[in-house]
Amino acid sequence: MPKNLYNSDESTLKTPSFITLIKDKSVSFFIDISNVIEYLKTVMKNLFTKTFEFQEFLKQCYQIGNKSVGLISITGIIVGLVLTIQSRPPLVEFGAVAMLPGMVAISIIREMGPVITALICAGKIGSSMGAELGSMRVTEQIDAMEVSNTNPINFLIIPRVLAATVMIPLLTLYADAIGIFGSWLGINIKDNVSLSLFINQAFSQVEFIDVFPAVIKSFFFGAVIGLVGCYKGYNAGRGTESVGIAANSAVVTSSLLLIIVDLIAVQITDLF
Repeated sequence: MPKNLYNSDESTLKTPSFITLIKDKSVSFFIDISNVIEYLKTVMKNLFTKTFEFQEFLKQCYQIGNKSVGLISITGIIVGLVLTIQSRPPLVEFGAVAMLPGMVAISIIREMGPVITALICAGKIGSSMGAELGSMRVTEQIDAMEVSNTNPINFLIIPRVLAATVMIPLLTLYADAIGIFGSWLGINIKDNVSLSLFINQAFSQVEFIDVFPAVIKSFFFGAVIGLVGCYKGYNAGRGTESVGIAANSAVVTSSLLLIIVDLIAVQITDLF
């Protein structure tokens, strides 16, 4: 009889042990950390060079604002409406309806506006950066730039990161204004308050300490979105499915980092 070539006692498909799995995951994690550190070092080194692509920076600023302003407008009005409608009944019970504009304005300016704007831009802008740079990696356009002695970091990554860092705070301020306007619409569902009176009541409660930290952390939100989106797209794999993976990973990672940055910012603000 012919010799059995498939010995069941020595299967080639062995399930890795728990220790091996932990070891592989740990090695992969530290490799990713080293790649991220090297990427950040490269970006920071090229950030202060003379070869700054100003036209590409303006193009990315326009695209970021143009792609996000419509969705942010709708979301801002809805957030203002919802906060007002949900907050009004408890204040009516205590006879403190006059505090509603100021309470909603502070909530939007300090937290809701920056965070919701950043999360929307993470889904809109981060995925776009990841997909665009990922497709350029798959089609070897980035390799062609490197071969032709063109620095892809200066042309592709720096303008996108700076554009996101500049535009997210502007979009945040716009979202704050739209959210406060939505709150005025929400108040006028049950009451009749003029816009000028509402603005006076809202901003009489807002102080500089409410606005300044929110604006500062929105700069960090923009930097996180730009850096993560460009990193995931720039380091995408070679297959066509890598484009979708890069876009999805950019959204998930940046959204998680935004929540962490917001937590740190709130803790720092609470010290003052």
